Amino acid sequence: MSQAKKILPRLTIDNVIFAYADKQLSVLLIKHGEGRSKGQWGLPGDWLGINESLEERAAISLFDRTGLKNIKLQQLQTFSAVDRYPGKRIITTAFYTLIKQNVQKIKPSDDELAVNWIPVNKVPKLIFDHKVILKHALKHLRTQVRHVPIGLDLLPKKFTLLELQDLYEALLDRSFDKPNFRRKILKLHYLIDCKESIKAGKHRPAALYSFDRAAYKSLIKKGFSFSL
Repeated sequence: MSQAKKILPRLTIDNVIFAYADKQLSVLLIKHGEGRSKGQWGLPGDWLGINESLEERAAISLFDRTGLKNIKLQQLQTFSAVDRYPGKRIITTAFYTLIKQNVQKIKPSDDELAVNWIPVNKVPKLIFDHKVILKHALKHLRTQVRHVPIGLDLLPKKFTLLELQDLYEALLDRSFDKPNFRRKILKLHYLIDCKESIKAGKHRPAALYSFDRAAYKSLIKKGFSFSL
């Protein structure tokens, strides 16, 4: 693992990496292989180097601890509860993102016992206040989903409306009425009807859609309110 030569002993970063696959939302966790948290699960993170920005350390530590690289991270929040770390005053800044699972191979560093994608509804006990950080990240993600479009990097280039609905249901942890979902999503005008269809099993053929990239980017900038 690459380490900064000098660290700021009171400052850390933590990464909350969500991923979507097989109609399921998961989070990336590492099992520590040394220190007071050996054998326990936590979010991938590290100490902040004295000559590093928060963003630099977030990206470096993510690669070092999980093997993921070139991941676009967004700053979530700083967590500074006095008792968040046993016996010391440690302040952490959390970053988060949502990616398509299995696009890159994950691997633990030499200091970790394991790195795994864990479904968000099956997360084990986590070290320190990492459950609190995860809860904040999940709440932020679900708020964001309702105000910006999703799916461009999570779905195939051509997809059915049911696949898009499955994605929304996994991220928001709720089910939607199919006709109502389709009516509201089509009113946003960021989907293109490919004039193609696909047949799955005994079901009738389903129309295929793709994202209108220009409209998609425009909605990211101005946002919308998506409620069902």
